[in-house]
Amino acid sequence: MKNNHVLIDYENVQPEVAAALAQPMFKVWVFVGAQQAKVKFDLVDLVQQKGQDAKVVKMGASGRNALDFHMTYYLGQLSTQEPDAYFHLIGKDAGMDALIEHLRQGGLNVFRWTDVLDIPVTKAPASESQDDKLSRILEYLVRRGRQRPATMATLIGSISVLFHPKLEVAEATTLVEHLRDSGVYQLVGTKLRYGLPEGD
Repeated sequence: MKNNHVLIDYENVQPEVAAALAQPMFKVWVFVGAQQAKVKFDLVDLVQQKGQDAKVVKMGASGRNALDFHMTYYLGQLSTQEPDAYFHLIGKDAGMDALIEHLRQGGLNVFRWTDVLDIPVTKAPASESQDDKLSRILEYLVRRGRQRPATMATLIGSISVLFHPKLEVAEATTLVEHLRDSGVYQLVGTKLRYGLPEGD
């Protein structure tokens, strides 16, 4: 199975990580602010469990967007080393979304989530029925709120990785067409406009 690199803005969010990211497929990078004096025991537990597969990166100095720049640097290094891997950025700041969209259009599997539990790796098997798949996709889109995929390509890519194993593009495209026919979204120019509640 491909590696899933999880880069966490720990200054921004402090999720429960020990149980959620214990599986060997996860390689964890935790970015801690220069003035951040405390971390949860849950994080310490994860680092002890995973050894070399979990690293804490402490900022040397404070500054506007300093942590985001560090995460971007590491993302660039990792994506060069493992271009076929999956990269999950955990944080509430939407400032990197334009970069993520650009990287995804270039073929990288890069996503931003607000919590590690949003990462769709341990989802239901791809063998479930089409109705079950559509229900799962709707749940995902409602939960994403304003961070829903903005283009057809990113919607298809996001749907593909909701399942394990990953859906083929043709099947994901068929599901996307069902969503359109059901009024879940409209294509306005090159952008998607959703007819769904905003979620949390």
